[in-house]
Amino acid sequence: MSAELDVLVMEKARKWLDGNYDKATKERVKYLIDNDKKELTESFYKDLEFGTGGLRGIMGVGTNRMNVYTVGMATQGLANYLKKVFKGEEIRVAISHDSRNNSRQFAEHVADIFASNGFTVFLFDSLRPTPELSFAIRELNCQSGVMVTASHNPKEYNGYKAYWSDGSQVTPPHDKNIIEEVGKITSIDQILTGKNKENINVLDEQFDRIYLDKIHSLSLSPDAVNKFHDMKIVYTPLHGAGVILVPASLKRFGFTNVKTVKEQNILDGNFPTVASPNPEERTTMKMAIELGEKEKADIVLATDPDSDRIGIALPDENGKYVLLNGNQTCVLLTYYLLRRWSELGRLNGHQYIIKTIVTSEMMAKLAESFGVKCYDCLTGFKYIAKIIRANEGTGEQYIGGGEESFGYLAGDFVRDKDGVSACSLAAEAAAWAKSLGTTLYSLLKELYVKYGFYKEGLVSVVRKGKEGQEEIRKMMEEYRNNPPATICGSAVVTVKDYSVPDSLDVATGKKSPIEIDKSNVLQFLTADNTIISVRPSGTEPKIKYYFGVCEPLCCISKFDEVNAQLDAKIERMKKELKLE
Repeated sequence: MSAELDVLVMEKARKWLDGNYDKATKERVKYLIDNDKKELTESFYKDLEFGTGGLRGIMGVGTNRMNVYTVGMATQGLANYLKKVFKGEEIRVAISHDSRNNSRQFAEHVADIFASNGFTVFLFDSLRPTPELSFAIRELNCQSGVMVTASHNPKEYNGYKAYWSDGSQVTPPHDKNIIEEVGKITSIDQILTGKNKENINVLDEQFDRIYLDKIHSLSLSPDAVNKFHDMKIVYTPLHGAGVILVPASLKRFGFTNVKTVKEQNILDGNFPTVASPNPEERTTMKMAIELGEKEKADIVLATDPDSDRIGIALPDENGKYVLLNGNQTCVLLTYYLLRRWSELGRLNGHQYIIKTIVTSEMMAKLAESFGVKCYDCLTGFKYIAKIIRANEGTGEQYIGGGEESFGYLAGDFVRDKDGVSACSLAAEAAAWAKSLGTTLYSLLKELYVKYGFYKEGLVSVVRKGKEGQEEIRKMMEEYRNNPPATICGSAVVTVKDYSVPDSLDVATGKKSPIEIDKSNVLQFLTADNTIISVRPSGTEPKIKYYFGVCEPLCCISKFDEVNAQLDAKIERMKKELKLE
């Protein structure tokens, strides 16, 4: 530790010892000063940043940790901004939380601060999924909302997502303006608490029913569900909020044979049965897949702790369960929606879907084949929500959309990824496929034959701490200044830098009618239609590499052979970029 940093850390730590902090917090700070200088530095070397989506960090004492004080300062800053923007109006906010340790405490603290600022507050009576919070903001005419969650991060983390009046996470200019207001809160003594408790209204199962009815309105194949209502479904909430609503939604759709992983129904922020509560990982899905194998389930479903992400495993021709990646989930759900909309006569040329720039180009192919527009946007569901908002009142109708990181949204009454509705539609799609005499996994292979075998890969390079941030910055700078000329022998024909304005639409090469925001993302497009995207994570200490490759698939019998070829190509690219 440098002498200057040591002085800075000690100054900040001593303010916590002398300030209006609780006894347990002061005792922990004193312990770190006396016994753990490394953890003391990590806890105080900077302030936990209120980023463009809110807060996220490891829980503990200190300015760089998630605790009631950092949460409180962020909330007061948000409240001050809301009072500026909506001056003279009744300000209404909704608040929810997931199953993480301290989530209820943080949510109640947020509610107290908002109420003390004179706002009308809607607080769920217990944990609820993120998408229901998004829905509540719109349904209750709120100007803002807060979801206390760290999504699928490890148990040490918690977080705080800030939402705007349209039900999406905040986007420019509000995100930067909120950050500015949060920065003005320099002391916990500026936080208003303990007033107007009567302003807090509790939302319970009656509100859940409104949300579930809206989800059921998305149903496209009730006859198939009725015919195969006892189709075997396995679901796990991974100790999270999905247990409250996913089984209820499946029942509302008409499914009568849903088995849950009982050990993972237990609400526990330590996530005792998994190393990380992330349905993207097969190890996390192990218990659900084993139950699926035992029950010979038609589909295995999972949601992460705040139930915005969805994981799907499907049996192959030999009864072995294949865990879909996020791109495959997007493709299957989008194809189901587009085909059923077409069969029901709902398509008239004024519909659209949305994907992020790092999500499979197969989505654009699907849209084109059904005469539907496909928008590209930056990574993050708030940008999908932004396009939906921009199209309101134009006569254009949103069908569905998603991102490769296991997020999907059908319908526009929620403005964030929705694992609850996605689970219900995935189950309905499985029943519909069954009514056609096939399975979802077989259907996916048929789509590869029809549209091309698109395959994607992802590598996340972790660089923690202050030094890691600087290393990631240098890596992006090097790619920007010296982009590769070839990748796996194919010439790089286009370099897209989304940090500069007026980026082009990836699919068409023309400027999108809805302008893409600036972001620290680079894309390299090669002559053989390979796409490599590089971006620092907005929520984790990582730099992410996304690979997209494609080859024709002449027939299903060649699936394994072409699949191996695509895997090998992705592995070659990883080695070429020295990611292994």
